[in-house]
Amino acid sequence: MRPAPLDGVKVLEAATLFAGPLAATFLGDFGADVTKIEHPLRPDAARTHGASKDGVGLWFKTLGRNKRLATLDLSSGAEVFLELVRRNDVLVENFRPGTLERWGLGPDVLLAANPRLVIARVTAFGQVGPWSGRPGFGSLAEAMSGFAAVTGEPDGPPTLPPFGLADGITALATAYAVLVALRERDRSGAGQVIDMAIIEPILMMLGGGITAYQQTGYVQPRLGNRSSNNAPRNVYRTLDGRWVAVSTSSQSIAERVLTLVGRPDLVAEPWFATGRERAEHADELDEAVGSWIAARPLSAVMDAFEKAEAAVGPVHDIRGIMADPQYAALETIVAVDDDELGGPVQMQNVLFRLSESPGAIRWAGRRHGANTDEVLAEIGVSPEQLAALRAAGVV
Repeated sequence: MRPAPLDGVKVLEAATLFAGPLAATFLGDFGADVTKIEHPLRPDAARTHGASKDGVGLWFKTLGRNKRLATLDLSSGAEVFLELVRRNDVLVENFRPGTLERWGLGPDVLLAANPRLVIARVTAFGQVGPWSGRPGFGSLAEAMSGFAAVTGEPDGPPTLPPFGLADGITALATAYAVLVALRERDRSGAGQVIDMAIIEPILMMLGGGITAYQQTGYVQPRLGNRSSNNAPRNVYRTLDGRWVAVSTSSQSIAERVLTLVGRPDLVAEPWFATGRERAEHADELDEAVGSWIAARPLSAVMDAFEKAEAAVGPVHDIRGIMADPQYAALETIVAVDDDELGGPVQMQNVLFRLSESPGAIRWAGRRHGANTDEVLAEIGVSPEQLAALRAAGVV
């Protein structure tokens, strides 16, 4: 096997919670040497989010994987931080705009120290504009982007997702932006600043709503599990109390589904010819599909849809995911040995499979400050200097 694709790329992460740290995780999964900086007294709050075992945050085992973990107070350890910057290719940070500048660590200073540095600045609202200085999280992006407005039942309130959707989408966008900037650096030799606002990537994922509104005044309503672009598209309950999702984004699949459930007469209707027109008859289509599914157990529904080459998927909770044969075949869930938890810990694998230079999870998220001595020794900090920094609360 070849070296990992990002082998040799050094990433410094000075970010907390989800969007910035997850972007660094994606880079580390494919070989980047990621060093995560946490405050000596205030570790990343992600360590306390979600479930824990024996006081150990379990989410951080995934979020902190493939990272060396060091502590440093940037407000009092600017010179140490600049020395780290000189030795890295990428900085991922998510401080509120103006914070790094207040510490004497603005982009001008960072790029003077390392002109080849790629600086990814991840904030809720971006570096400019009337909201740039406000605190914010992914939930606000899910609200402001229009996602919440179109999510939920028609007669219910706007609905936020129960997980970090906007942060996750931003993390993917940030990792992509970093690779683009590194590619440009290969040509120009110069680094640059990435301004990533969490409110923007999720807006891009919501499709053509801006253009539709500008051109026609259309405002997408809440439709529950339905779609304004095609039907049938919903979740349906089986005879044994399970749920399945059915989607008919293509015309041929829609025809197969309605033929399967014994309603070829609907396929022959003139309005069945386009997804938009089918969506206008969603009540009738949902009744046809839903009643057929309700009369059969999950196994029979899945078998019949497979034979008909129609699109269906079970609605899994975490137990279904862990037992799903397709995820097993893809090796989507892997076990990683972890000393802190005293055995293997299972988590999602890397995002995609490369045939010749695959990514890998080399270790799970470690203890707070696990690699501080090692990281600072690499930039020339002696044991005596390290002891002094610790005594002063800098690390």
